[in-house]
Amino acid sequence: MKIDLTDTTSSKINAALMDARRASGSTAAGMVLTLVIVTDEGSAYDALKAANDASREHPSRTLAVIKRAGRSPRARAETRLDAEILVGSDAGSGETVILRMHGELVAHAQSVVLPLLLPDAPVVVWWPENAPQHPAQDPLGAIAQRRITDAVTAESPVGQLAQRAASYTPGDTDLAWTRITGWRSMLAAALDQRPVEITSAVVAGESYNPSVELLGLWLTNRLHIPVERVVTGGPGITSVTLRTKGGDIVLDRPDGLMGTLSMPGAPDRQVALKRRETSELIAEELRRLDPDDIYAAAVRTPVDALKEPGTEAAAPAPVIEAAVAAPARVTAKVPAAGKPNAKRTTAKKAAPAEKAVARKAPAKRATKKAGS
Repeated sequence: MKIDLTDTTSSKINAALMDARRASGSTAAGMVLTLVIVTDEGSAYDALKAANDASREHPSRTLAVIKRAGRSPRARAETRLDAEILVGSDAGSGETVILRMHGELVAHAQSVVLPLLLPDAPVVVWWPENAPQHPAQDPLGAIAQRRITDAVTAESPVGQLAQRAASYTPGDTDLAWTRITGWRSMLAAALDQRPVEITSAVVAGESYNPSVELLGLWLTNRLHIPVERVVTGGPGITSVTLRTKGGDIVLDRPDGLMGTLSMPGAPDRQVALKRRETSELIAEELRRLDPDDIYAAAVRTPVDALKEPGTEAAAPAPVIEAAVAAPARVTAKVPAAGKPNAKRTTAKKAAPAEKAVARKAPAKRATKKAGS
């Protein structure tokens, strides 16, 4: 059943929902939560399709907030609320209300959403794109128990992780984290079967994929080991290698469909690691409404903790070598001859370092070398 309401109010929308429920023969709500989707016209179709598929596992009232401020001054001055109500097979296992807000109403979306929330039911807000910098401080995010973002849709997906870490509030989560659930489960199961000491790890995946970064940060945070980040052509995460003294544990997925788990002393095994649809990711996030402490610890780990290949070669020189080279750097600034005071001062500063090489070269030779 589909009902269109033009230039309406929240109370009229509630009344239309009750009438539609009675017409369909269902007087009880039977829904477990309210899912608020903040999106635009371009992303509304895909987001609503994913929410409707997820509602078969989590019957919910879905409120799609579409803000249409208007391009012209006249359009921005017109304040209007249009609603589209879907009940029955058109809305999955729940109810869907599409709210199109025009003009100044765009800045007060929470005033429209609040009367439409299910009583005594949790509220989840999802931004498929263009998430606010501080979801918990957003007017709609402030009324929710869980706030779902997606870093992969940002201009700088990896940089978005730093913003998520800075603004994290209990209840925040990101679909980039949800996408690595299968990888985390497989790696944890592999270590349960063969408890060994992990010395380092390598995470390979396509560039600018926040899920690859989060998986590396999770390994760094949980295992306290150095993790190397390798860029590949994808799709998504392609492999994870856990290095041990007895051999490498490798989870490889080159095609985005099936993975291969290789362990020392055991035959290779095929595991299911298919890249999941958005509806499956949303359904997983709706299964838990408590804060995700593991995600919080992973996203707060600095991305700089991941090493790129070849960083060892650019490492600074050891402290002992730097001490030996110090006299050459200091005496290179000695002025021209004719200023003995400055020369004596420079030699005095270099004296402690010269003592470090006194056993290997005479002092006279060291002074001659320093002045070259």
